[in-house]
Amino acid sequence: MAKTKSKKRRLVIQAIEYLVSGGAYFIVGYLLLDYFYYVLHWSLWWSTITSNIVGWSVNFTLQRYWAFRNPHLKENLAQVTTRYMVVTIVDFLMNYYILLVLKNAGITPAIGQFISSAFFTVWNYIWYRWWVFPERIPAPHHPARRHIRPHHLR
Repeated sequence: MAKTKSKKRRLVIQAIEYLVSGGAYFIVGYLLLDYFYYVLHWSLWWSTITSNIVGWSVNFTLQRYWAFRNPHLKENLAQVTTRYMVVTIVDFLMNYYILLVLKNAGITPAIGQFISSAFFTVWNYIWYRWWVFPERIPAPHHPARRHIRPHHLR
């Protein structure tokens, strides 16, 4: 029973750390998006991508080394980073089109960013927890590592 409580407590703490890390990403990205779009009058595309690149850097660092810290991921940093980049690229494209659709519907990107972030809060937690920063990354299934049984040699 104590083990279950401990695991639930760790999961709650991780979720809170995830939300704080995501909040840092959101604040950085939101402020930069507003600055680039409304002050510098950049296009929505360049404002979104530039603000997201900075936000992603903050987010990856906090998610990897705080919310989803795990000593087993240390030797798989390239794989973890690649997975993060895949999710991030998909997120960016989805976020851009959400903002574009909302803008065309008369909702400003400043408000649209709040709307899209609600979706991405749940979406990214699922991907980060079970794919990007899993508790363990399975060993690769390389044909050379396969165990050959004597009856396979015939």
